[in-house]
Amino acid sequence: MTSSAGEDLGWAVPPYAVSLRHVVPTALASLGLAPGSCGGPEQIPAPLPPARRAVVVLADGLGELQLRRRAGHAPVLRAMEPVVAEARCGFPSTTAVSLASLGTGLLAGEHGLVGWHALVPSADRLVNHLSWEDGPDPQTWQPHPTLFERASAAGVRVTMVGPAKFAGSGLTRAVLRGARAVPALDPEEAVRATAAALQGPGPALVYLYWGDIDRTGHVHGPDGWQWTEQLELLDDTLADLLDAVPTDTLVTVTADHGMVHAPHELRLDLAVQAELARGIRHLGGEPRGPQPHCRPGAVDDVHATWTEVLDGRALVLTRAQAVDAGWFGPVEPQALPRIGDLVVAMRGRHTVLDSRALRPQVLTLVGQHGSLTDEETLVPWRWALT
Repeated sequence: MTSSAGEDLGWAVPPYAVSLRHVVPTALASLGLAPGSCGGPEQIPAPLPPARRAVVVLADGLGELQLRRRAGHAPVLRAMEPVVAEARCGFPSTTAVSLASLGTGLLAGEHGLVGWHALVPSADRLVNHLSWEDGPDPQTWQPHPTLFERASAAGVRVTMVGPAKFAGSGLTRAVLRGARAVPALDPEEAVRATAAALQGPGPALVYLYWGDIDRTGHVHGPDGWQWTEQLELLDDTLADLLDAVPTDTLVTVTADHGMVHAPHELRLDLAVQAELARGIRHLGGEPRGPQPHCRPGAVDDVHATWTEVLDGRALVLTRAQAVDAGWFGPVEPQALPRIGDLVVAMRGRHTVLDSRALRPQVLTLVGQHGSLTDEETLVPWRWALT
């Protein structure tokens, strides 16, 4: 695969050998819990040193290739050891799917969060997995016990540090339940809260969410000085974190996805492209990974049209083809109808959306993710022991 900015960047081949589903089980193994004992994969890709405490930092939007290009601005991250040579998020490469894999140790077809927007079959409407507005009951929608629930039951004190608004959100209750939530308004407060949560007897695990890189990348793209400035802030905060946590603490850093700069002139909009809108009931997924749900009897025609119109700009599969190819991992029965009748992986910097169904603020964004390119799926996974 090739990996140069601005070109068609190569494709991951699902199922991924090492992905976000391995991150928490590997941290728990360093605390002495046998792999698989708290759910997730029964084997970890590489053991990390034994520790009394562990911190998993999730830097939203920090793609591995973007980090490599800015490595000179991140001396702390650069000095940390890679867990493996290559780690990836799952498909679609988007926050809700990735956090679900991190929190459950499962791939999308198992935990059932199959995109940013996914069909609620019983209601014939889409759910936004980030906002969860009018969404289904989170624990029914994602019924598998989380890794945090299992770790807590095994005697690990589990804490989640991040914005207060996430503490009781539908997404948190679906895929990250089982952790005690501690709000943090800024980096300094996040460091203090993490260090405090690690105090006390027995093993402890802290999940620390960092969202500023993703927000900046969406607004300005992942190649500008604004993105680099946020990387520097993260790196400075990691330095403070490593100084603040007790000795014998394992700190790992990963991300939920990377990002590409997707200019508006390379966007196709169903509100304008009548041929793409024809036969579509709902457009699930995300702009870099659209999942059209078709009207009855229209799947073959929509597949042919999208394949022709998006020739060279995307790979267009039917649901059955995407499932057979392993894009979603093993797919459980309740998750299957949530996936689009078609599953699309955009190439280069192209996107497809329906402006009639998205908030105006979303339409201004130029940083996008969701597809299978290296830019979007390669994520860092690095560690240090204090």
